[in-house]
Amino acid sequence: MALHSIKVPGGNELIDAKKILESTGIAEGMRVADLGCGARGYFTLQAAKMVGTKGIVYAVDILKSALSAVESNARLHGLPNIKTVWSDLEKYGATKLPEQYIDLALLMNILFQVKDRETVLKEAIRLIKPSGKLLIADWKKTGAPFGPPVEERCSPEEVKRIVGGLGLKLLKEFEAGPYHYALLFAKE
Repeated sequence: MALHSIKVPGGNELIDAKKILESTGIAEGMRVADLGCGARGYFTLQAAKMVGTKGIVYAVDILKSALSAVESNARLHGLPNIKTVWSDLEKYGATKLPEQYIDLALLMNILFQVKDRETVLKEAIRLIKPSGKLLIADWKKTGAPFGPPVEERCSPEEVKRIVGGLGLKLLKEFEAGPYHYALLFAKE
């Protein structure tokens, strides 16, 4: 079989944003931050639909080209409740949003990409208000015919250790698709 004819799953074949977001208790009127949103803004767009016109979703990324793509997608899908924010999540305090402002922070498929995971997690926690939640989904440390190298992936145990040490409580751990795990934490 030719390599170009092998179908690599994408989008909700890999991870169903709506289903995963529903598991967080996301609701109309919430403030959500998709930290490391990427150019597709897959979770950003779905969250914006779910929080409605009274809510807001901040699409945060270090790549300005990704933010431009998210802005275009937001316009295309008629979602005026998406605001883009340029930030380096590996610099504590760099995200220009008020502290303890966000109801739900998302770190979706980014921990394998960053060198300083603890700072990224601290930055996410800084933004979450008391009783707010942090949803993390990332690649399982098992082999797959695609995705990042296994050695670059961050295990759920490592995430739980870091986040637990930063004072958040694990609410649930679940499968986020055949190749991803998800962890939902709450700030007390």
